[in-house]
Amino acid sequence: MAGEVLDALCWRGPASVNVFVIGSGNAPLPEEAFRLAGMVPDAFLSFPLLEQPEAVERLGLVSYDLDFHDVSLDLREYTRAALRRVCADTRAVAWAAFEGTFLYDELLTEPVAHQVYGYCVTGAEPVVEWDIAVLRSDEWRLGIAKARAALEALLSGSE
Repeated sequence: MAGEVLDALCWRGPASVNVFVIGSGNAPLPEEAFRLAGMVPDAFLSFPLLEQPEAVERLGLVSYDLDFHDVSLDLREYTRAALRRVCADTRAVAWAAFEGTFLYDELLTEPVAHQVYGYCVTGAEPVVEWDIAVLRSDEWRLGIAKARAALEALLSGSE
């Protein structure tokens, strides 16, 4: 069912799209950068995450909370546009995941693959899934593993 991810994004009221990006530095993009796909978040919060491991801190890790009151909007397309935007100007890896699922030791790993509903690597098109059953599939875990491999390459400084 395509609405399952949207239902999970609305657990606290408005739909909250949570995007993380490693590689764009620790200075968040301005709110205006997230006026995407004809949509504007009703609430915008951005911040570099605290206590970053050294390899992450060198590249920067920023979190964006993008809230929408109108859940009839195409938030799947918005998530795709947001991932594309945060990866646009630098070599980066970004992902969208459910709120409260972030742990440095588990970034884009198999145990959290079902909690990630979108990912992007600079130079590739973002992948966004809105069906919980797909997020639990072997195919999705394989895609997350590829994003994790790109993240590991980025963190190690290899091209």
